[in-house]
Amino acid sequence: MASTPLGEDTYPDPLLASERSSAGLWRVVALGVALVALAVVFSFFSDRIPMDLVMTFVGILAVVGVFCLFGLAAGLFRFAGNAERRTISRAVVDSLPFGAVVSDRDGKISYVNAHYGNFSGALNNGLPVGVPRLFAGQSDASEAIYRLSRAAKDGRSAVEDIRLVGGLGGSQAESARPFWYRVAVRPLPESDETKKPLVIWSVEDITRDRDNNESAFRDLQRAIDYLDHSPAGFFSADAHGRIQYLNSTLSDWLGYDLAEFNAGHLGLSDIVRGDGATLLMRGRGDGEISTEVIDIDLVRRNGTSLPVRLLHRAARMADGELGETRTLVLDMSSAPDTEEELRAAEVRFSRFFNDTPFAIATLDGEGRIIRTNAPFGRIFKWSGEEKSLEMQPLSELIGEGSRDKFARAIGDATANRSEVEPVDALLNAEGDHAVRLYLSASELSEGSAEQVNVYALDMTDQRKLEAQFAQSQKMQAVGQLAGGVAHDFNNLLTAIIGFSDLLLLKHKPGDPSFSELMQIKQNANRAAGLTRQLLAFSRRQTLRPQVLELPLIVDDLTVLLKRMIGEKNTLTVEHGRNIWPVRADVVQLEQVIINLVVNARDAMPDGGAITIRTSNVEQAEAERLTFEGMVPADFVLIDVQDTGTGMSQDVIAKIFEPFFTTKELGKGTGLGLSTVYGIVKQTEGYIYPVSTVGVGTTFKIFLPRHVPNENEVASKVAIAAPARDLTGQERILLVEDEESVRAFSARALRATGYEVFEADGGEEALEVLEDIDFKIDLMISDVVMPEMDGPSLLKHVRKQMPDLKVIFVSGYAEESVRRDIEDDQSVDFLPKPYSLDQINSKVKEVLQRLGKGEVN
Repeated sequence: MASTPLGEDTYPDPLLASERSSAGLWRVVALGVALVALAVVFSFFSDRIPMDLVMTFVGILAVVGVFCLFGLAAGLFRFAGNAERRTISRAVVDSLPFGAVVSDRDGKISYVNAHYGNFSGALNNGLPVGVPRLFAGQSDASEAIYRLSRAAKDGRSAVEDIRLVGGLGGSQAESARPFWYRVAVRPLPESDETKKPLVIWSVEDITRDRDNNESAFRDLQRAIDYLDHSPAGFFSADAHGRIQYLNSTLSDWLGYDLAEFNAGHLGLSDIVRGDGATLLMRGRGDGEISTEVIDIDLVRRNGTSLPVRLLHRAARMADGELGETRTLVLDMSSAPDTEEELRAAEVRFSRFFNDTPFAIATLDGEGRIIRTNAPFGRIFKWSGEEKSLEMQPLSELIGEGSRDKFARAIGDATANRSEVEPVDALLNAEGDHAVRLYLSASELSEGSAEQVNVYALDMTDQRKLEAQFAQSQKMQAVGQLAGGVAHDFNNLLTAIIGFSDLLLLKHKPGDPSFSELMQIKQNANRAAGLTRQLLAFSRRQTLRPQVLELPLIVDDLTVLLKRMIGEKNTLTVEHGRNIWPVRADVVQLEQVIINLVVNARDAMPDGGAITIRTSNVEQAEAERLTFEGMVPADFVLIDVQDTGTGMSQDVIAKIFEPFFTTKELGKGTGLGLSTVYGIVKQTEGYIYPVSTVGVGTTFKIFLPRHVPNENEVASKVAIAAPARDLTGQERILLVEDEESVRAFSARALRATGYEVFEADGGEEALEVLEDIDFKIDLMISDVVMPEMDGPSLLKHVRKQMPDLKVIFVSGYAEESVRRDIEDDQSVDFLPKPYSLDQINSKVKEVLQRLGKGEVN
């Protein structure tokens, strides 16, 4: 029986349903034939059959018919088809909050519900897979799945909890997080409708329940630890005076070993002297919970007395029985008895009070400051020179946006409410200073002016980190979007440039259409430049890093830069001594400098001065800098300074966002600085703007110092001469899911003599290879394809052809592509978009290297 498509309402075995319907139909036909035959007999032999017998038979039939009609009308029975019964059962299974699979004991699927399809890997080519196959490849689940499969074959019920790191399918965002699944199997009752015994599998994601249980357990352990090591003793006793719990502090005071303590083995009479135990057992008769303060002596294990103060709670249950008691114990043996001890205690308290890392203040009922500790002045930026801080309303020190909430919090605190919501506020002091205020009622004697305690935490650094993290998340999201758009656009540009090249082969310079075709190709190349800018911003472009001397790079650009900035502006270049080398892409680094200089020129419409400086920044000096996010190290600094109009802080916060520009419409794309940002970040550097409105702007670029290895020598860039003869007769497999790109590439290769086989994806490529017995000389494959991507296809091909040469094509950076390839010794790379000459030259280069027996 075929597996049921996911989500369809299907009876476990539709064949059985149709057979039963057919059997019922044949019974009705047989009954009808019998009645007709009986009527024929009566008609032929009516003269021989007594009339009384005929009337009796007709009367019986009439009674039966009337009874059936009344039964139908009263609802005693009705006609119900198999479809209705199947619909009810399907609705029940589909409403289950977990995945359910009905199969026979051999694993042949009869039905799955919609919830099951939500699990990653539950579908294969649109068809559901069984539970054992769903967890196939998960080593942590193999033993549990084996036990469940054995139980299914034996017709037994079984349940297993399975833990998988990363979950089914492997979560990219939470690859290290454990996921839990509860998998169960049980046999279904046998019936006449089923040919084979069936079982039902269930798969439920219980990760959240596990996390909640673990979190609750950790919280409980933390609370117990806090209670055990609190500065006060604590114990609890049941209604019979047996001690059920004793914290570590009290056990140390009394001389008991907590490791040997067992609940119920120690009684109140063992630790309370005299009749004190009866004092702790009395409780209130009305059942209300109350707290009593009792001064009493406890008995240590060695028999000595320990004077204590007990905060004791006891209550009676509704039936009059005493409930459990809870008692807090304060050690009074070291309480100060003399004036000198009291003064010493005050000194110790004052030291603790003023050495705390957070601010503390007491307020009166109107919110005026009565007393503060030393950190208060530092956090609230109050020097005491303006006016006395005492009796000044604290609300005057915080921003207006938080004053209403602060006033409500003071009202809650003075009303002695147990929970007062903390107040987040900005201070009126200069700079972006933030605090979080916690308020509580003061527990001083009645009539005291100090009614509210305020604890203030400095949240300035945390706010800055939160803002920086939010900005980085936004830039990362925009970068991913820009990279995806550029990648897809590169496919279109590859087809446009390629087919333009094919047409240019037919239309020579003297042809009337030649100029139009050249316009198409030139504009396509300009669009390719825009995609490179997007890829630079998203840090997915292909870089060719090499060791560079920055002063030489800047000096080489000087002539070009002076021509670009015009006669109204002056350019000055200053180099520090012994500038360290850096490792970067020379073309991209030149683009960064040119872009910044052009922006500086546009910021000085009336002319001005532009200065480019290079210098070394040692790690010790970098540690003293206040730029956010920069990790101290040895850097080479490039300063591009202008005397232009400058930028406000609002503009600085947005300048690296793509498509943001302050230029007039049509004079800027908004990709210049975002491209600069992406190139610097991809080079593992940092860029920061420092600007003052009306004074000018300085862009500071920190590039990491390159320290050559012992065996590293100066690299020389060897430019390979292009192959003159681009023809060939080799067999090439071309794998590309974009039809237009595949059509152009195939035509380009066939035009130079190659035998080309095409495939629109990894699965089809494997089928083509099997048809031609894996006899090819080269495979050209796209990297990003549906179902099976390029690196996955390479793994399958390597099993049959370990030495096959491969060219990967992609709109993403070569470095990001090679990270996904386990063995790239025979893999070359061709970036998109590419032209007719580029693909033919690359293929010829790789095949010539293959002929020489070289290894990449």
